[in-house]
Amino acid sequence: MPLSVPETGTVERRTGPQIIAGYLKTLPSAPGVYRMLNADGDVIYVGKARSLKARVSNYARLGGHTNRIARMIISTASMEFVTVRTEAEALLLEANLIKRFRPRFNVLMRDDKSFPYILVGREHAAPRILKHRGARNRKGDYFGPFASAGAVNRTIGMLQRVFLLRTCSDSEYENRTRPCMLWQIKRCSAPCTGEVSLDDYGKQVDEAVRFLRGESQNVREKYQQLMTEAADNLEFERAAKYRNRLWALAHVTADQTISAAGIEEADVFAAHQEGGQICIQVFFFRTGQNWGNRAYFPKADRTLEAGEILASFIAQFYDDKPIPRLILTSHDLPERELMAEALGTKAARKVEISNPKRGAKTDLVAHATENSREALQRKLSESASQAALMKGLAERFDLPHPPRRIEVYDNSHISGTNAVGAMIVAGPEGFAKNQYRKFNIKSETLTPGDDYAMMREVLTRRFKRLAAETVNAQSKTGAQPENELKHAEDSQDRNLETVPTRPDLILIDGGAGQLAMARDAMAETGIEGIAMIGVAKGPERDAGREHFHFPDEPRPRMLEPRDPVLYFVQRLRDEAHRFAIGTHRSKRAKGLSANPLDEIPGIGQTRRRALLRHFGSSKAVSRAGIEDLKAVGGISAEMAQKIYDFFHEKRG
Repeated sequence: MPLSVPETGTVERRTGPQIIAGYLKTLPSAPGVYRMLNADGDVIYVGKARSLKARVSNYARLGGHTNRIARMIISTASMEFVTVRTEAEALLLEANLIKRFRPRFNVLMRDDKSFPYILVGREHAAPRILKHRGARNRKGDYFGPFASAGAVNRTIGMLQRVFLLRTCSDSEYENRTRPCMLWQIKRCSAPCTGEVSLDDYGKQVDEAVRFLRGESQNVREKYQQLMTEAADNLEFERAAKYRNRLWALAHVTADQTISAAGIEEADVFAAHQEGGQICIQVFFFRTGQNWGNRAYFPKADRTLEAGEILASFIAQFYDDKPIPRLILTSHDLPERELMAEALGTKAARKVEISNPKRGAKTDLVAHATENSREALQRKLSESASQAALMKGLAERFDLPHPPRRIEVYDNSHISGTNAVGAMIVAGPEGFAKNQYRKFNIKSETLTPGDDYAMMREVLTRRFKRLAAETVNAQSKTGAQPENELKHAEDSQDRNLETVPTRPDLILIDGGAGQLAMARDAMAETGIEGIAMIGVAKGPERDAGREHFHFPDEPRPRMLEPRDPVLYFVQRLRDEAHRFAIGTHRSKRAKGLSANPLDEIPGIGQTRRRALLRHFGSSKAVSRAGIEDLKAVGGISAEMAQKIYDFFHEKRG
């Protein structure tokens, strides 16, 4: 239950230790989670404790702490507490709150993208196999996680070859009149047209599910038996079919970059620290197979040991992911048994956490550790190269300091249709793709194809948002205490964060006209102090002869043809162009595939399917009379009138 602390009633600003000491009288000696907040009410640290009173009493004095803890104490203006029943519950709640509030003094996962899964959907009589991301709330069997979409696609392709499962959507399935190409190339058994009975197809699905659950040996033995029986009965074509499935199974089980002999289900976590940064590699093993790996670079204080960072990372990692029965780590975790208890409680079964010292499991951990070391060294090397490019950019373009956030803008359309604007972001560590933004052009008065007006709309919307963020930031900064520890804290955070929210440099894809329009948009929103450059292609659109337009400079500048900074700017511009084109194509494809029936209120998937099955196409539906529409199952007289009015009002 939450604990409330009465207001002190004093207006005198007190230091962190004094404020913290004021909570001790009301704190129980029970397990719980505490939050430290600064003067603005932002959560700066979340921690858990076996005894809240004992833990918080350690913060009531300033001496004897590391610099990180001392900065945290001085920044604390208030605290909040939640008591729980056990320390294991406190650990789980702590991980959840860290992910929610992202406090600056905690270890933070920088990349928390969802993992893809394989879903065998059970919503249809002929189950479909597909890639799935997000909440697992659809009816069916889930298998994963996989480290990448590529790993999922490869596995689904294998399952198609071996078990001949369908991947088409339900609407495609319902509207097939003859088998598709996948049936012809022996990747699907075509239950849609009755080439295989639903009972036999269901058996194929069950075999695929057993294989994904790790029963590959049972599936292999069954196919060997069926192949032998078919050969004995001189049914050589059927025997060849099972032989091909056995070959596909052998290929899958042999195609492993790392051996996981004796391990059916485990995750391997390996950490490597170097240069004040840390990389954590996560390998996934399911059904005795390696389902890929992913590298993480969490934000953590330089003074923390690898084991501490790894423990906090693992607790946050499993906040929204399935927990395996075995977790292998490269470092011995502090409170390892408590972590295992907490994860076991969450998974509702026993979970083992091990730091192996001998045997086959040590090879898995060693392999993951080597991958972690190599990934961190690549990142450090790339960061050094990126820093040199940022410094060179500042020197060539007379910027006051190397930019930490560069925003590049571009537009894409075809004769003004499906117009979109795109913003890409680059920072000290390269492209920050999680901060890319797309803008659907909304202005109804805009002349189709007017690139200047489109860019003006995009930049005006961006600068308005930036102006609002700037006002909020300034209001918060005014309440911040100024002291040496605060400055040290800010300096360290600047080194750890990837990119800030405010750009230091804006690149516009265009010449002097586009740049002037962009400056007007910036001035209208009151934004100041951001460098802006127009990047125009050279004569005959020749890459390498770009002209750089600067405000208040009548003549553009050029860079040497082999200047690395020129290549860097070209890369930025090309990335913006790629993102803009991709966004435009996606929008255009959605428009082409849109079904007008979807726009009619009350027409869901069932009624749409019935209409298409009856008339053959949405165009035929639009031409149908009211009596013809009423003849369709599930279409009442009122609904038939709605459908008729929808199409005929549009025509008029």
